[in-house]
Amino acid sequence: MEEYQVIPNAEEFFLKGNDTGILLSHGFLGTPQSLRFLGEALNREGFTVYATRLKGHGTNCLDLRNASHNDWLKDLKRGFSYLKDKENCKRVFVLGQSMGGTLALRLALEEPDVSGLILLNTAIDIPDMANLKEQDKTIMVKEKDPDIKNKAAMEITYEETPTHAYHQLLEVMELVRNKVNQITCPVLCFQSTVDNVVPPENTDFLLGEIRSVIKKKIKLYDSYHVASLDNDKEIIAAESGDFIEEIVSEKDFDSYIHEA
Repeated sequence: MEEYQVIPNAEEFFLKGNDTGILLSHGFLGTPQSLRFLGEALNREGFTVYATRLKGHGTNCLDLRNASHNDWLKDLKRGFSYLKDKENCKRVFVLGQSMGGTLALRLALEEPDVSGLILLNTAIDIPDMANLKEQDKTIMVKEKDPDIKNKAAMEITYEETPTHAYHQLLEVMELVRNKVNQITCPVLCFQSTVDNVVPPENTDFLLGEIRSVIKKKIKLYDSYHVASLDNDKEIIAAESGDFIEEIVSEKDFDSYIHEA
């Protein structure tokens, strides 16, 4: 249970559309706010959109002391079930940014009905964080400003973070890294050419390991790590919508999900 109230504009959001659902998964220390532009743009294309808020995010950084990567996965599973069962979406795609992409991959490993993944600068291995692995979990880490090229953009995030949360991030990255070759659903990856948080090579590793029949990479030349809020966000929205429409329109849709 969280001890603090949700920060205004950091709440989950749901946008009703057609029978193709898109589950949005925000990144480490982020909130659904970072994905609202993409969610609204995709909803205007007709899709049903649901952005979940991960436990400990968008409230107070101290709430992260009791949050685990398994809790975060449960939040995604809750959102996935909501779209599939309550909204009766025939297909559900998952769009994840940074650690949100890591969690989207983990969800796809456990949920065979995931129709496809859209991954923005997904975190698989961040060498600069390795030193935190042995650090006491109670130590607070001072955070830098969000890695966004567009200086007018604003992300709701924390100024400091319990090391415990970094331990969870490192664990889930390792878990997914060791199993990513089991992914077979269609995958679209966006890769910022300049990313000061997640090395761009993470995307290349991912695309080299997954066994999907359909896998595609689009480079972003005018955005840093938090691409969903940056200068290329319109490109991400348009290309994501086209990718989903292409997959859904295929006669052999099911084979793209289950065969490799």
